[in-house]
Amino acid sequence: MSPTPPGRIAIVTGAARGIGAAIAHALTEVGWRVAGVDRSWSGEDEACAIRETLDVTDYEAVANLVARLEAEGEIGLLVNNAGITRDAIAHKMDPADFRLVLEVNLVGPFNACRAVLPGMRARNAGKIVSLTSMNALRGAAGQANYAAAKAGLIGMTKSMALENAGKGITVNCIAPGYIETEMTRAIPSQLREAELARIPAGRVGTPEDIAGTVVFLASPAADFITGQVISVNGGQLMP
Repeated sequence: MSPTPPGRIAIVTGAARGIGAAIAHALTEVGWRVAGVDRSWSGEDEACAIRETLDVTDYEAVANLVARLEAEGEIGLLVNNAGITRDAIAHKMDPADFRLVLEVNLVGPFNACRAVLPGMRARNAGKIVSLTSMNALRGAAGQANYAAAKAGLIGMTKSMALENAGKGITVNCIAPGYIETEMTRAIPSQLREAELARIPAGRVGTPEDIAGTVVFLASPAADFITGQVISVNGGQLMP
């Protein structure tokens, strides 16, 4: 069985760099035609057959993109990866930063799901994978907004999984642990070392670790997996 139906389109949000870029590369390698979405692009990323500059918090813009892509082929996969942080202790957090993180990290994935689900339901097939976080499961000081958005994403995923399982659509989350990205490289070295000491695997994760899990969940091998949170954290958190 082919891991990917020929010509089917995968949308990856936040695809310009880091984990999103790794996911786009991995999906391209197994045959998906990747439509990468990001707020801005730099250079040429050959992994994305289609590159779109888009704000995922704008539902009309997301819906218009999905309509254009559906005119070219079937959208078989949505990967909700785009996300931001605006960290601060809760009693000092700017309420605007709380709302902004929820808009991008939770409303954005809803917008994308809302736009692709009618087509997937009409075809009785489709995969949705959303990137949540280890901090959604354990909380994190200074990230009340981020943890809340990512925890909400888990609840949304489970609800959509229940609603769409009978239509042959799977909806799952991946909860990355400490992954080597531009964001984590900016963490002070003392804090980085402390985080590494908590990882039983003895190393930080890589974007490719997450990308490989996306490829699995997008494959026929995962057709009977839905409504789940797959932790990819080297054993750091075992709920």
